[in-house]
Amino acid sequence: MNGDGSRSSAEVYALTGTALALRGAPYKTAGADPNGFDCSGFTWYVFAQHGITLPRDVRQQFQSGTPVTPDRLAPGDLVFFSTVAPGPSHVGISIGGDEFVHAPSSSGVVRVEHLNSGYWSPRLVGVRRVGISN
Repeated sequence: MNGDGSRSSAEVYALTGTALALRGAPYKTAGADPNGFDCSGFTWYVFAQHGITLPRDVRQQFQSGTPVTPDRLAPGDLVFFSTVAPGPSHVGISIGGDEFVHAPSSSGVVRVEHLNSGYWSPRLVGVRRVGISN
């Protein structure tokens, strides 16, 4: 992170590149490596590749970093959704615009989706910005 707490474009590019390179990796309950991911295992793994330690659990990840309003969403931010339970129960990584990459159990592989879709938009419960180390 820069001294003002911001992330450089190179840091963001590297982080989102890591996330996108994992597209197609299978879903696996409690998975946290390229052999299989669950949603929080995916975010935990991607950030760990860049020296960022996240908690392993979705709800604990939701407590990490700094809250960001959805209108300030930036690539590399964590996006949280309420899917199977009230509150944050699913997490992905913003890659810019209205797109995010995540490990959804429904499709079985890591993939990119749109935040503004009819499914995801009403389920968004928060955005968090966590630091990317130099």
